[in-house]
Amino acid sequence: MNIRYDRFPGGRTKAITLSYDDGREEDRQLVATMNEYGLKGAFHLNSGLLDRPGYLRADEIRTLFAGQEVSAHTATHPFLDITPPERVVMEIMEDRDTLERLVGYPVRGMSYPFGSWNDQVVSALPGLGIEYARTTNATKSFQLPADFSLWHPTCHHHDMLEYGERLLNHNPWNNRMALLYVWGHSYEFEKDQHWSKLEQFGQLVGGRSDIWYATNAEIVAYMKAVRELRLSVSGRIVHNPSALSVWIQVDDTTIELRSGEIREV
Repeated sequence: MNIRYDRFPGGRTKAITLSYDDGREEDRQLVATMNEYGLKGAFHLNSGLLDRPGYLRADEIRTLFAGQEVSAHTATHPFLDITPPERVVMEIMEDRDTLERLVGYPVRGMSYPFGSWNDQVVSALPGLGIEYARTTNATKSFQLPADFSLWHPTCHHHDMLEYGERLLNHNPWNNRMALLYVWGHSYEFEKDQHWSKLEQFGQLVGGRSDIWYATNAEIVAYMKAVRELRLSVSGRIVHNPSALSVWIQVDDTTIELRSGEIREV
């Protein structure tokens, strides 16, 4: 018997998530287009910059991002690798606190401002309630990260069409889940006049039954649930202690393990 942890929700093997920084006013058009095509992602906001010219208003955050994820990006967008440790803590916690008051749920992720970080910053994140942090280092691959505190995206949205096509044609030889993770800034679509590229991306990959469309936090929560599965010595009894359903592959059969379920496979 061959058991593999290689399925996203619904037994899918492919997923897409997007990730956008800064909370600029162009997020409004970006969210509208994403919603049109069923795309989901995380919007990493600097709470200290809200209500400034060119940025979103604090009073629109909850409604605008309903169905998407609001995530941290520090309060004022400093270079974290050269910021005193005490201020790193305050930048993240102040941002979390303000955003949580706006959206009404715990903010558990972030992206690194300017893509800057060091080992001291990364090691502090769990104690600050941060479960994932996205870098700006594109992997050009569909692999899930070994460490969600250094979550490297697949590509910048400049390359989203190329990697969207690759995902659709992707047939992994090693039976691994494939995640396309696109990052960027919404104002770049306006600056580069690339809104049509976003529309093309939505038309290309949106609305497909074989792809899981998820926020960053949803992917982290699901993979945590997968990693918490308990297996008997015989390999024939599996326990899912998490609050989420988890899908696995047993030989050639995809099986759903419901929350709390103990099942002989």
